[in-house]
Amino acid sequence: MHSKVISNIQEIRARGARVIAIAEAGDAAVLPFTDDVIRIPLAGPLFEPILAVVPLQIFAMELADAKGLDVDQPRNLAKSVTVE
Repeated sequence: MHSKVISNIQEIRARGARVIAIAEAGDAAVLPFTDDVIRIPLAGPLFEPILAVVPLQIFAMELADAKGLDVDQPRNLAKSVTVE
């Protein structure tokens, strides 16, 4: 892992936060720095972001639902129309 990422994770943990990481299957380097790991299949650099975004979207939806927030109508969202 990059030293800057590790430094950021350590700062987050020092403030008492729980760290959940997205990592490829078999990646053991992330384990000492996180509380939980969401595993994604091994893929090339082109497909890795696509595979990572799906569990993040599901996580965000489940978290919002657990907090009682309406995922279909987020607060502070306003429609905007641009006319040229």
